[in-house]
Amino acid sequence: MARHMEMTELIGRKRDGGTLRPEELEWIISGYTAGRIPDYQMSAFLMAVVWRGMSPEELAAWTGAMLHSGEIMDLSSVGRPRVDKHSTGGVGDKVSIPLAPIVAACGVAVPMVSGRGLGHTGGTRDKLESIPGMRTALDPDEFKRVLEHNGMVFGGQSATIAPADRKIYALRDATGTVPSIPLISSSIMSKKLAEDISGLVLDVKVGSGAFMKNLDDARTLARTMIGIGASHSTAVVALLTDMDQPLGREVGNANEIVESIELLRGEGSGPLLELVLRLGSQMLVLGGVAPDSGAARTAMKGAIADGSALDVLRSVVADQGGDPRVVDDTSLLPRAAHTHVLGSPRSGFVSRCDALDIGTAAVRLGAGRARAEDAIDPAVGITVLAHRGDEVAEGDALARVAYNSEDQLTAALERLEAAWVISDEPPPDRPLVLDEIG
Repeated sequence: MARHMEMTELIGRKRDGGTLRPEELEWIISGYTAGRIPDYQMSAFLMAVVWRGMSPEELAAWTGAMLHSGEIMDLSSVGRPRVDKHSTGGVGDKVSIPLAPIVAACGVAVPMVSGRGLGHTGGTRDKLESIPGMRTALDPDEFKRVLEHNGMVFGGQSATIAPADRKIYALRDATGTVPSIPLISSSIMSKKLAEDISGLVLDVKVGSGAFMKNLDDARTLARTMIGIGASHSTAVVALLTDMDQPLGREVGNANEIVESIELLRGEGSGPLLELVLRLGSQMLVLGGVAPDSGAARTAMKGAIADGSALDVLRSVVADQGGDPRVVDDTSLLPRAAHTHVLGSPRSGFVSRCDALDIGTAAVRLGAGRARAEDAIDPAVGITVLAHRGDEVAEGDALARVAYNSEDQLTAALERLEAAWVISDEPPPDRPLVLDEIG
């Protein structure tokens, strides 16, 4: 009873705008992880945080307690600087898949722990697991072996990494306490700091297809995570990037693997390639293997041109149980049975190619999850053929839909047909990178 009374007092103090001491926050995390604090009390505390926020000192202690609730990797034997990248999630955001092999080929180790998709945003793990046999659920020893062998690894959060975050995240999803910058930033940073990294590059998405809809909120989130990194002696840089429209051409799982492999073959262009180079150059500079972004970009382009980045991906796929032939023959990936082409209703300029609508349509096809337990169809997806600013004639293809179910196609088209707006005049330019912080 004494512990329940203490938790009640802490909930009340946070509800009323008070500040909690580090040892009190550590007590909450340890008690909830161990099952001593029930879900209903933690739910009340999380809602109080949503309303009242946390001070920088509280957030550093809260994140530290989540970090130390489980195992912290020791990757010192890797023998390279270790820098990771994290995206806050978007539509068509397959950046991690080509980025990690390129950065690894340039001399920086990338211990990447990725997540699954939920809602309209895709998950890197789901995309990778469309490769036959590919496993991302690695135990810590296997994670370390793959990293040491290749300079990179594609893993998922294990049961031993920040278990407090796993438990709290599930509770937040069920209690309407997801939209909180302190809770979002501590969730991300507790997992990343457990990777034993020296640097982190953040891709904070902004726009209709992102969690952060405006620049002010995105800047606050980025600065919060940079502050957490500083409190744990980890350098963090953030790029705020456009997510009003999908990134690249493909939205789905297997089709995004194809686009990633094409980039590594030297066939990439446009915003996807540019964002890979922008984020990767920050990683190489943070890792100390490039003196500036110009030298880093040159090194990355070299790793694409000489095939060394593609070699890294092929080796990682094999080491994680996947079929490495996919890297050379993408026809081995799952393919949908049918395609449908969405035509433009009129001539003009694309003034909107809405990421949220397209991402939601992809979920309805089966490419994503509305609920955590939903199954993914790796073969279905959407190829975006007309982006913002493009000129189209009536009947021109706006998108090509790969599908397996007529009912799912019908449901997807209800949302997809609203994604494009065609106007008489071209829209104003919107930069890919909206800001850089750190």
